[in-house]
Amino acid sequence: MPAETCIMGLFKDDGKAAKVILDLPAAGFSFRRAHSPIPSHRILEALKLRKGRVGWFTLTGGIIGFFAGFALAIFTSVQWNLIVSGKPIVSLIPFFIVGFEFTILFSVFGNVIGLLVCSRLPDYGGLASYDPRCSGEHFGVLAACEAGREGELMDFFQKKGGEVKVFA
Repeated sequence: MPAETCIMGLFKDDGKAAKVILDLPAAGFSFRRAHSPIPSHRILEALKLRKGRVGWFTLTGGIIGFFAGFALAIFTSVQWNLIVSGKPIVSLIPFFIVGFEFTILFSVFGNVIGLLVCSRLPDYGGLASYDPRCSGEHFGVLAACEAGREGELMDFFQKKGGEVKVFA
């Protein structure tokens, strides 16, 4: 595999950054990531991201929690074996409260785990190709090119109105 060089174009306008993201594949360069100081709908639309899978983690956690709550309540009732007014030891109606609470608890756990897994956090490798100006007033578009085409990519960013930063 040929070596790649990552170059970032820094733009003051999110519209220019979004346009660059859309134009990168046609110019023969590969998009790596975008950095933004604020949420930008234009950049988000240009990225054409697919729908996330975090909801499936939340659903799975909720289902597991519901059955875990019922199992805990039934297990506790059977272990203590307290008969109150001739009622059955395992009566499902009161166990819905425990099942409901565990559903909420495990749904939150599933949601947090899904968020971490789907966003691939923590990502310490991304810090190597980050410019601190992207935390202030610049929108960064990181692109990669084959060795020898660095000048073309730098010209591409400059023609689109951006500043250029090269990462080794």
